[in-house]
Amino acid sequence: MSETTIIEENTLSQSSTFGRHSLDLDVEQECDRLIEGLRQHVHQTLRRQGAVLGISGGIDSSVVLALCVKAFGADRVVALLLPEGESSPDSATLAHMLADHYGVKTITEDISGALEGFGCYRRRNEAIQRLFPDFGPGWGAKIALPGNLLEQNTLNIFYLTVTSPAGEEFTKRLPPAEYYQIVAASNFKQRARMSMLYYHAELRNYAVIGTPNKNEHLLGFFVKHGDGGTDISPIGHLFKTQVYQLARHLGVPEEIQRRTPTSDTYPGGSTQEEFFFRLPFDILDTIWLGYERGIANEKIAQGLNLTVEQVERVVADIVRKQRTTAYLRMHTISLAD
Repeated sequence: MSETTIIEENTLSQSSTFGRHSLDLDVEQECDRLIEGLRQHVHQTLRRQGAVLGISGGIDSSVVLALCVKAFGADRVVALLLPEGESSPDSATLAHMLADHYGVKTITEDISGALEGFGCYRRRNEAIQRLFPDFGPGWGAKIALPGNLLEQNTLNIFYLTVTSPAGEEFTKRLPPAEYYQIVAASNFKQRARMSMLYYHAELRNYAVIGTPNKNEHLLGFFVKHGDGGTDISPIGHLFKTQVYQLARHLGVPEEIQRRTPTSDTYPGGSTQEEFFFRLPFDILDTIWLGYERGIANEKIAQGLNLTVEQVERVVADIVRKQRTTAYLRMHTISLAD
């Protein structure tokens, strides 16, 4: 039997049994590998003495905190809470619970003053008020993409929804100028947080450890030189559903594992699914893995009990987001010879 025939048969065997289980990791082996990698790169490559990271009560930062504690010990890890005026109180509650669970020291740095100085809220509100003139104190606001990709084939066009103090909701499609201004102003939040993380890291000769996962990094759901600007990215290769696998193995508190992933960026609150990803992570991740492995859309659809058209929509969305956000992942361009 030729090598080509063996490869073809292996591919057929993998694709015929393809499904959500294909994302399963050997979590013990993966955690051991990540812990050793953190130790090696922090101590030997970066020549730093410990780790600093921001925690929000979300699954990603919780897993990274647990890995850092195992890599360096709780006394060599500093967990920062970085709230601002529009942060959810639940984030702080869960973050403190997480830090207590792993015996890690926390430092709270309220970045509201820095954001006021940058004009973050003022600049964002100017754009919102061009669409909704009554928007002001006591109102909520969020931006989101159209609904579930499995139900409708729509482009990634953002909409703005505002909520009055009386609970009335109003939605309009975001024109480019207003969209760019809202996002540019809101991105001050992630960039201010990263500045504070580096302050505390440099103060102690520690490294800044990133918390974005593969979904966020490769689809562009992060801020360049914000949450994307770190020294080490331990989970940037893991799908969101795989991060949950590590969380269970590492004993992350159940309250955090059950929490719906949210961006906690806008005063109206929005889940990551409605804001950017457009479908549940277990479906997104399985389709994406199949696409990466070169498995036919028909086999992916069969494994998830979907139609081929639904799978094609999701694959097209993945490719489109990777292409349009490629500049976020680029290193600084040098014009040297």
